Amino acid sequence: MEGGPGQYQNISYDFQAMTRRALLLLSPAKCYDIPILLDIYLPPAVSNPTISSNGTLTLGALVYFHGGGLTVGNRMSWFPTWLQKRITDAGHIFISPDYRLIPSGSITGHDILEDVLDVFKFVAKLSVDVTDQTEHNSTPAQYQVDPERIAVSGSSAGGLCAYLAAMHATPKPKAVLSLYGLGGNFLIPHYYTLKHTIFFRGREMLDPALLSDFLYPALITDSLNTYFPPDAPTDVIAKPGLETNVGPPGFPSNRRMFLARLYLQLGEFLDYYTGEYEPSLSAALRSKAEDLQLASSSAANNLEDRLAKMIPEKHRSLFPSLGPPHTYASWPPVYFFHGSSDSAVHVRESQHLHNLLTEAGVQSILNVADGMEHSFDYHPNADVIHGQQFDIIGRWLDQMLRETSIVQYISLK
Repeated sequence: MEGGPGQYQNISYDFQAMTRRALLLLSPAKCYDIPILLDIYLPPAVSNPTISSNGTLTLGALVYFHGGGLTVGNRMSWFPTWLQKRITDAGHIFISPDYRLIPSGSITGHDILEDVLDVFKFVAKLSVDVTDQTEHNSTPAQYQVDPERIAVSGSSAGGLCAYLAAMHATPKPKAVLSLYGLGGNFLIPHYYTLKHTIFFRGREMLDPALLSDFLYPALITDSLNTYFPPDAPTDVIAKPGLETNVGPPGFPSNRRMFLARLYLQLGEFLDYYTGEYEPSLSAALRSKAEDLQLASSSAANNLEDRLAKMIPEKHRSLFPSLGPPHTYASWPPVYFFHGSSDSAVHVRESQHLHNLLTEAGVQSILNVADGMEHSFDYHPNADVIHGQQFDIIGRWLDQMLRETSIVQYISLK
């Protein structure tokens, strides 16, 4: 089946689970023969056998982008069940897509942006027949996404994808939920300084030599976060990045899981994100920052403004905090949820972008979880600890997606 954004094939649906549908999205990645998949979680009413065969169920949708530092993960990785359940229980569709990963051949943030834009074009045109072929019912039902009721969310690096959608996607998202989102300010030292001591969630420093083969890997859009199983050897000492690791249980078995931390450790994350290796964008920012800090305290006070001028025009579309001031007024409402003790994506990033949006008159809510580290919502007891905040977020998104009507049945006659 030929196609582009908005067309699909290889559709399957599990009516017992009433949740997931996987589609093949044909995007710019199709020239590499790499599929980009989406999982769609439907609200329970979609497979209710009482739905009339002559109606179309038009629903709002939340597009959620996974985390992984842009280097690892897929649509099932670090999955926010708490968010998916609250969205589908409210009668909306939850969509989790893949996107191309860096480093992966010549893939950069520009390619990830293309995938984000394709996802929105695809979802806006999504209309699928769902037929329950159980012994109790064989009635076809059709649902479609209301293109004016699509919100976007993401965790960590997925938050960056959500920001890019707010900046560039058509249709424009109805709302943005950022869960400790990356990219609220790429000009803080976290991204361009070389680290010599532990800096990332208390985890060990990495040996770059053990991960040198990831400089020019094969093209990847799907790299599941995997760990050694419970029956893996327990009497072994694993070394991050070592290909011969066999355990212990729970230790990452996918070596790509260390890459984002490695690029931050080397102060080269922005090189991989933009594709500016030679000359190195990170090295240029680092050198400029060092010069300004040595020059005078007044120069250091304006450090980020000075560094912003060094970002090439062709890459500025990838930097959410570098838009012209007037462009922020066009952003949809944004809800930031970020841990105050996050050492992977500093809370100051969300604070910075929140301030830019507030100054532009955009509805922006900043909710800082006191004492929380990165990925705090995946803690085993997260729904107990943060359940009240999860409910508030769910109601906020429901309001944004619902607007004038709860569920619309549109006659096909």
